[in-house]
Amino acid sequence: MSIKFLAEDDRPREKFLSKGKSSLSDSELLAIIMASGNKEETAVELARRILASVNNNWHQLSLLSVKDLTKFKGVGEVKAISITTALEIGRRRASQEVPEKAVISKSYDAYQILKNHLSDLRTEEFWAVFLNQSNRVIHIAQLTQGGINQSIVDLRVLFKTALEHFSTGIIIAHNHPSGNLKPSIEDIDITQKIKEAGNTLNIQLLDHLIVTQNSYFSFSDEGLL
Repeated sequence: MSIKFLAEDDRPREKFLSKGKSSLSDSELLAIIMASGNKEETAVELARRILASVNNNWHQLSLLSVKDLTKFKGVGEVKAISITTALEIGRRRASQEVPEKAVISKSYDAYQILKNHLSDLRTEEFWAVFLNQSNRVIHIAQLTQGGINQSIVDLRVLFKTALEHFSTGIIIAHNHPSGNLKPSIEDIDITQKIKEAGNTLNIQLLDHLIVTQNSYFSFSDEGLL
């Protein structure tokens, strides 16, 4: 029986989307990997039987070979390989350390991150670095790409991105292809607008960098925030 014939609440994929991955049982997770069962069993029922054979232990399941898995009716080589591949990915993930996120404590730290994106461009681009409460970088994004003279940022896009990543701090940056580090009136104006909007959302604008090929200007360092 295919999963599509089950009641909607019993369909693992639909349940994943509507209630989240943590709502799924082990057998439902395994059923998603297999995608289908056999003539007598749904994918969930087949998954439940496979897990029962190893005392519902993922570690024990990972010890089964492709040949072992294909002994279950409805599990061919493709399904068996999918199961062992998923378990191998889990094993490798568990063996890896979570990469340390960069911490920004001064304007130069932000410049080091952004200069490779901005220093050699012929047109202006607007980028943002999104940080958590510990000033660790959680996301970096290009927000706009402009013409020869300017790149206008949409505040809605900026703060939508910040909210999506649960950011509490933002560093914005754009380049001056001319090499002039002096902020324009428009640069000062957009900085103030972003700062005010951030205050409303409790997302702090920490700095605004203007980047040229060899140097940078920091609004924070110059007391302009």
